[in-house]
Amino acid sequence: MKLANPAPLGLFGFALTTWLLSMINAGLMPATGMGMVLAMAFAFGGTAQFVAGMMEMSTGNTFGFVAFCAYGAFWWSFALFVEFFAKGVPGLMVGWYLLLWGFFTLAMFIGTLALNRMLQMIFAVLTITFLLLALGPLLGSPQLSVFGGYGGLLTAILAFYLGAAEIANGTHGRTILPIGARS
Repeated sequence: MKLANPAPLGLFGFALTTWLLSMINAGLMPATGMGMVLAMAFAFGGTAQFVAGMMEMSTGNTFGFVAFCAYGAFWWSFALFVEFFAKGVPGLMVGWYLLLWGFFTLAMFIGTLALNRMLQMIFAVLTITFLLLALGPLLGSPQLSVFGGYGGLLTAILAFYLGAAEIANGTHGRTILPIGARS
């Protein structure tokens, strides 16, 4: 029995949710749009990624399992924080939350060095994005958070491309959208 590739589901869940939040972080949409981000974070960013991670586990893909489950949990924690727990939490704590996710993402980036180039680009840009988003509140510089928003938009585009490539290449049985596969 051939198992479906769960990576596109996780990548699209990550890409679409990241895009919505990053539009707010970059100042392209008002913060009043956060409700849509939270709905997407619970349903697609969180749940779809976590399901994809569990499916990756059954294929023996440790990297995919950890990445999709962890970032699915990130979206759940983000949505829970914003909706229920944000009141009274100092900005420094939010900065540390984002910085720790940046460190985790850096560790995952190191894992991508054995994988395809597109995945390497996603994790490299995401590491920088988390760093910028963390430094905004840690240094009291909202402009760094805006730059982080633009980094998130780039990350979302890269993840969307990889999701589309996984679908197109897998469906056609040949490379339609190149991903810089490791040989």
